[in-house]
Amino acid sequence: MHQTPSDDRMKREARLLKEGRKKYIRELNKQLLQLRHWTEDAEPEDASETARRFYRIVHTLKGSAPMFGFARIGTLAENLVEHWEWSQDEEAVASPEARARFRRCSQASLALVLELELEIDTIARELEPDEQQGQLQRTLTPPQGERLLVIDDDDVLRAYLVRRLKLDGYEVDEAADVSSAQRLIRERSYDLISLDLMMHPDSGYELFEFLKEDPNLKLVPLIVLSGRSDVYDKVRCFYFGADDYVVKPFQYEELAARIYSLLKRTKTFEQMAFRDPLTGVYNRRYFDHQIQVELQRVARYPGTISMVFIDIDRFKSINDTYGHPIGDLVLQGLAHLLQANLRATDLIARFGGEEFVVVLPGTSAADAKKTIEGILRLTHQGPVAQNEGQSFHITFSAGVSEWQPDLTLSEWIRRADDAMYEAKQNGRNRVMLYTGDAAGTETDAAARKMVLIADDDNILRSILMAKLKHLPIDFKEAADGEEAYLELLGSPVDLCILDGVMPRLDGYGVLERMRERGTRPPHTKVLVLSGRSREEDTSRGMQLGANAYMHKPFSMVELELKVKELLELS
Repeated sequence: MHQTPSDDRMKREARLLKEGRKKYIRELNKQLLQLRHWTEDAEPEDASETARRFYRIVHTLKGSAPMFGFARIGTLAENLVEHWEWSQDEEAVASPEARARFRRCSQASLALVLELELEIDTIARELEPDEQQGQLQRTLTPPQGERLLVIDDDDVLRAYLVRRLKLDGYEVDEAADVSSAQRLIRERSYDLISLDLMMHPDSGYELFEFLKEDPNLKLVPLIVLSGRSDVYDKVRCFYFGADDYVVKPFQYEELAARIYSLLKRTKTFEQMAFRDPLTGVYNRRYFDHQIQVELQRVARYPGTISMVFIDIDRFKSINDTYGHPIGDLVLQGLAHLLQANLRATDLIARFGGEEFVVVLPGTSAADAKKTIEGILRLTHQGPVAQNEGQSFHITFSAGVSEWQPDLTLSEWIRRADDAMYEAKQNGRNRVMLYTGDAAGTETDAAARKMVLIADDDNILRSILMAKLKHLPIDFKEAADGEEAYLELLGSPVDLCILDGVMPRLDGYGVLERMRERGTRPPHTKVLVLSGRSREEDTSRGMQLGANAYMHKPFSMVELELKVKELLELS
């Protein structure tokens, strides 16, 4: 067929556009590395200049990406521009708040940069489908220790897939049948599983229930490989929990791209869902999941494992004196110190506020204590954070508890928590081993104290009771001041934790009424909690007879110490 000059020109333009798009993506990858670095570096040497450079890159990207047909990249860049628009204001970048603002913006930008990475990886695969896998891998992030399980009863195909995946940098195990696969899954952790649907003697369907009934395996990506392209099979697999479905015969490059995409997406979602955005360590949600995995591993292969609770000493005074941005820097500094001095196999999570928990598999309580004491000594040797030439030093208190087969998880956590509180009571700046029920599990019922928690926030009441329940005390609750007043007139109360602001009658009104009517029980002590930090509120509470006063938000550690002090608990 004869081609006109117009046809030749269109082909040449299409070829040039494709080459331009490829070159654009290659250059964009370099810029993306810089953006990712800045979002993870909360303390650059020159925050103002770095913010300007960040803005220049994403602003240019916003305008150029749509020209090459990358509308999604342009949209993400536009969202990033909004975060960094302040860097174009001379007063803003010269302000003392510039560093703190940089930190907030870098944290807010992380999710968008991760989305940008996924989008660019997807485009790179679309632009270079016919090039060698090695060329593709130069564009994509190489595997970083991911372990895969290939399940297929076809010995030839299975061997081929294992060899190719290993060449691509993955760690790979293989199984020829369902029972062998189940044994491997019980013994090891996998980042992705590929499953042949039609096998003998059991089909791949038999493995679905095994995988999906275990909460620890539900998050593992699953790719089904099948010689059948029947829609019913595909729909059934997706309903059972498959993440992808590939029909045989297939090109290896396609499967490799699907595996890479699933692993990348899973890693990104994990970072967004399971990481504490401030410190980068795992969050409570991930801890609750992973600790079950660790205990199941100990059940299969008996060994030692220890838990450590760590709480920064006098952290509230840091926030009160220097402000929350400095408090955030201190939290980040301690998290970095822990990550740099613990093993990759140790689990570090931010448990809430200034509290961290560390789980050390294969470690006795005594060895865990030595490890954490070594990290505590490092806090004595230098600051954990610096800001505008000022250094910030901290110490922490830590409690260590070793797992015992007869323990429940909640009891194990409580023991580490108790040991940490004991470290606080013994002067802070130390690591204590759990040695027994210091809270007095054998205490007489008659020696138990009664505490009334009066607060209209039922969630806060529940949190307080959960945090204090290991002490030798019983609880009563009141949702407003009138109810609290009647409870105080009724059965004896040793301590009333009284919210300053409540409906019907506030905490100050309760104290005032008891004083005016002479109805306050002589042995009852009162701890006022208030979200207002005005000096006159504190003075008013103390004048009306409060024994102690704490501002919201408060440290649970300091609250428990105050409760123990008021109740004279050792």
